[in-house]
Amino acid sequence: MKSHLAIWDLAQGQMRPVLTVDHRIEAPNWHPAGDHLLVNGDGGLFRVPLDDPRLTSVETGVEGRCNNDHGYSPDGALLAFCCHRGQGSEMFVMPARGGAARPVAPAPRSWFHGWSPDGARLVYAAARGDSREVDIYTLPLSGGAETRLTQGGGHSDGPDYGHDGRHIFWNCDRDGHAQIWIMAADGSGARVLFRDDHVNWFPHPSPCGRHLIYLAYPPGTEGHPPDLPVAIVLCRPDGSDRRRIVEITGGQGTMNVPNWAPDGSAFAFVHYTP
Repeated sequence: MKSHLAIWDLAQGQMRPVLTVDHRIEAPNWHPAGDHLLVNGDGGLFRVPLDDPRLTSVETGVEGRCNNDHGYSPDGALLAFCCHRGQGSEMFVMPARGGAARPVAPAPRSWFHGWSPDGARLVYAAARGDSREVDIYTLPLSGGAETRLTQGGGHSDGPDYGHDGRHIFWNCDRDGHAQIWIMAADGSGARVLFRDDHVNWFPHPSPCGRHLIYLAYPPGTEGHPPDLPVAIVLCRPDGSDRRRIVEITGGQGTMNVPNWAPDGSAFAFVHYTP
């Protein structure tokens, strides 16, 4: 298995290879300074400097296996990540330059997905109690109770704040198969953005507010598995003008977390070959 970390430039309409490795890496997240990407692999986190692409280990100080749920705060000062330990995925925040990580979710089975644009809140997917149902939650970084935004009725996942913090995009299968949804940041006004036959996951609105990308699986796909023929679809934030701009082998690991360049001119992703 080879993992190919790449960047898609919107203006040029083409892919630029960044790094190829002989094992699985996943979920690129772009630092707000624009100088490096963050990925996970082999249970750890790694920085990839764009001027000298290579995997540089990030020391979290947390025992367990880091999964592909991680991302920098909008000012680049903090790093949120998830680590799988005995009871499931736990969510932590640490200084991006290094330091002590602190748990932030009130319970395991929490999967980070994004920051509000002001850096004040985290948005994530979680399952609580004995339920296997996954819903969307937010949590103030300063402390306090988490807020449940969706109320069951299907698997909800992949949340990401819009550029101005007023809306959250996510994917949900409550109508039969996963489609892209949008709601106000307080959970009100939830509605499907569009409907098609593909199984659609991981919506990511651009920081400039002009674009939305998501991952389209083949019809009939269950969950978000790896190593399938998938497409990255570019559209407007209202779901119109949808275009399949990258056709790759991927899925799980391709773009699980926010992956736009800080100025919205490009996005990063991973695809795979045998």
